[in-house]
Amino acid sequence: MEFLRLLEGLRTPFFNTVFQFFTLFGEETVFMIVAMTFFWCINKKTGYFLLYVCFFGNIVNSFLKLVFLVPRPWVLDKNFTIVESARAQATGYSFPSGHTQNSAGLFLGVARARKELWIRIVCVAVTLLVGFSRMYLGVHTPADVLVSLGVALLLVLVGYPLFQRAWDKPGWFGPLVGVLLAAAVAIVLFIELVPMPAGAIEQFSLECNESAYKMVGAAFGLALVLWIEQAYIRFSEKAVWWAQVLKVALGLAVVIAVRLLLKEPLLAVFGGHNAAHAVRYFLMVVIGGALWPLTFRFFGKLGQHAKQA
Repeated sequence: MEFLRLLEGLRTPFFNTVFQFFTLFGEETVFMIVAMTFFWCINKKTGYFLLYVCFFGNIVNSFLKLVFLVPRPWVLDKNFTIVESARAQATGYSFPSGHTQNSAGLFLGVARARKELWIRIVCVAVTLLVGFSRMYLGVHTPADVLVSLGVALLLVLVGYPLFQRAWDKPGWFGPLVGVLLAAAVAIVLFIELVPMPAGAIEQFSLECNESAYKMVGAAFGLALVLWIEQAYIRFSEKAVWWAQVLKVALGLAVVIAVRLLLKEPLLAVFGGHNAAHAVRYFLMVVIGGALWPLTFRFFGKLGQHAKQA
């Protein structure tokens, strides 16, 4: 908390705006844009890797939150103030940082997969700025940020060579997917079977449970996409640049529409249970990973027609 109090005393309206901007790079929407752009347009293998690392990392993150039950800094110290614009996205427990986990898994994953030095420098810089922004805004402690960075870095360093080997020997996908799904099942069992501890903050626990179920659905969706896409679809990422822009813009619009429009209907169907969020994110991943790519031949032909003209 001492470091956070130091940063609290250094805040200015200008830097509040700057670091509120950088913290956006840990948001779900930015993850979707970057990961799906890689998956659909740049390198499908890297896209799979980014989705795997981030889904797995966020399951681990949710589990640690629910085990350690560390309150947010403003709960620990009633006299401590945060930048209010950051409060809405500061949900669940504090330890470890979900925004840092998300950004580190994504951007360190890109840095590991790409060889260009400038891309690696930018990705590492964005990762560190997101982590620092969470502390500057007052919503996480250094321990929250450092543990998230460590988990993400471990997953990236261990996961990348395993994914590379799996592309040469597809049998390796079985254990990789198995570990991911085992983690998903384990956190569901933990949420449903372990009573909420006496010291838990109900709002934070409920928010963490919701986040965990989202990642469980996403994990099962990724497992299905890996099988269907490799066995039956095998789409090509190639198209002319303007067709790529259309592909990403329309694809993201479809996936985001599923995220927004199915939330309330599914909650009604499931009686408010978090399983609704798991189903919603399962559908988002399957639609984005298997159904939307069925249109890619069309986008590829748009490019071919342009070249012929």
